[in-house]
Amino acid sequence: MIVFRYLTREILLTMSAVAGVLLLVIMGSRFIRYFTDAAQGELPLSALGTLMLFHMPSFLELVLPLSFFLAILLAYGQLYLNSEITVLVACGISPNRLLKVTLLPAAFIAVLVGLCSLWLTPTGAAHNERLIDEQKSRLDFSLLSPGRFQDFGNDRTAYTRSLSDDGSRMEGVFISEHQGGGDGSPKQVVTRAESGYQTTDPETGSRYLVLGNGVRYSIDPSRPVAEKLEFGSYGVRLATDETTETDQDSELMTTPALIADGDDEAMAQLQWRLSMPLMIPILTLLALPLSRVNPRQGRFAKLLPAIFLHVSYLSLLLAAQDAIGRGSLPATIGMWPIHAVYLVLGLLLLRRDQKRGGR
Repeated sequence: MIVFRYLTREILLTMSAVAGVLLLVIMGSRFIRYFTDAAQGELPLSALGTLMLFHMPSFLELVLPLSFFLAILLAYGQLYLNSEITVLVACGISPNRLLKVTLLPAAFIAVLVGLCSLWLTPTGAAHNERLIDEQKSRLDFSLLSPGRFQDFGNDRTAYTRSLSDDGSRMEGVFISEHQGGGDGSPKQVVTRAESGYQTTDPETGSRYLVLGNGVRYSIDPSRPVAEKLEFGSYGVRLATDETTETDQDSELMTTPALIADGDDEAMAQLQWRLSMPLMIPILTLLALPLSRVNPRQGRFAKLLPAIFLHVSYLSLLLAAQDAIGRGSLPATIGMWPIHAVYLVLGLLLLRRDQKRGGR
């Protein structure tokens, strides 16, 4: 029990350090991308935290298998350099017992990765997709920057000369949008007003931009005349609070929905989600023999070949996912031969390691 706690602690501590570094890099890249969108007025700054939070499961889904793989290599490599594994073997801890001890934290990590890939990642991705689509389809004061023309989707461009300190009122408002005419022909509508503020109908949940003291021009390219409307107060409907259904993208579908769908793209996504937790025990079998290093070589001697092995494993899975989605690879075959190849490779490496003195 003491040995189990010691080895598990070494693996998990090393994995936490590696995962922290990898998460920092991946999250930093994603945050810069979202921050750029926010600077361009496409997203409110207040939504960045929510977007990053719901992206976390997808980050963990990719980072944890690699982190656990590297943790075994680094932790056990250090134990080999310090001759601690040699002492454990001399005390009766066989390589098979060492494998069983290592598979216990591997099972915990596999369950965590499976929870992310099968449930949390698609849920978070669907939430973020809805949030981004909602922000693109609505004109919100939190997105407006005074003195700039900004595109808010749905062929709508807005401009305001200035905003009040609390952002609740605009001065010098200009809105240009495309609308369909009564006969189906497109119309260009331009609205200019001295002021404006946003309000929500409590009964319907619809949001309106109420403009004051302005002019509204409606231009039909097929007609030689234009309509002009002067108003003291005019309400422009922006959006409703009702959420629309997310497009049926396989990455956004729940796992039961993928199973019920059954088409090639859905099966490709389903097998990818199942492959993430399945990688953990297979990588464990690969990492154990690769972690054995000679004291003269150093603990990083086999790190580069091991990383190449992991990258090749992941790349083949991605290639298989793409092939299944395109229909060029039958879903009944799918990714399972790739897992089988690396499983056999891990068992062969483990057996060779035992013959070289691991008993």
